[in-house]
Amino acid sequence: MLRSYQGHWPTIPASCYIDSSAQILGDVVLGERSSVWMNAVLRGDVNSIRVGSNSNVQDCSVLHGQRNLYPVIVGDWVTIGHNATVHGCVVEDMCVIGMGASILNNSRIGEGCIIAAGSVVPEHTVVPPRTLWAGVPARLRRELTEKDRALILEYAQNYLDYVEIYQKNPPQTL
Repeated sequence: MLRSYQGHWPTIPASCYIDSSAQILGDVVLGERSSVWMNAVLRGDVNSIRVGSNSNVQDCSVLHGQRNLYPVIVGDWVTIGHNATVHGCVVEDMCVIGMGASILNNSRIGEGCIIAAGSVVPEHTVVPPRTLWAGVPARLRRELTEKDRALILEYAQNYLDYVEIYQKNPPQTL
């Protein structure tokens, strides 16, 4: 469901897929071919949310900014896994934010990173490009290989494929 808030309507290109159960409110802009899946929430009420092209926000994830301080900026080819929280931070291009991970205010996830499932990236953390972080709190585990980088793109491509499948055969409701 797309909703206006304080005069701001979400900006969603026609090439995007938005599941009917998703909630997108206020100052939210999606890039071309991005997707927002079941029960995800992009809440652009207290700060802006920008999601780049070819990115996906999976089931039950929440994107929300910090009032008057930190917007949410997500780059191109980013996969935000099921049930992740991305709050008032920057996620650069070609990243995977694992299932159930939390990225907290004023953090910056560098290009080509993986944040492992269940990890918590504390406030004000700068994650260097092309690294894997895991744990609570998240810590550097290793640098990524070219194989890892190919996997990041494969995850994002999978969701572009799912969009095609869903558009050809949309879910039915009772």
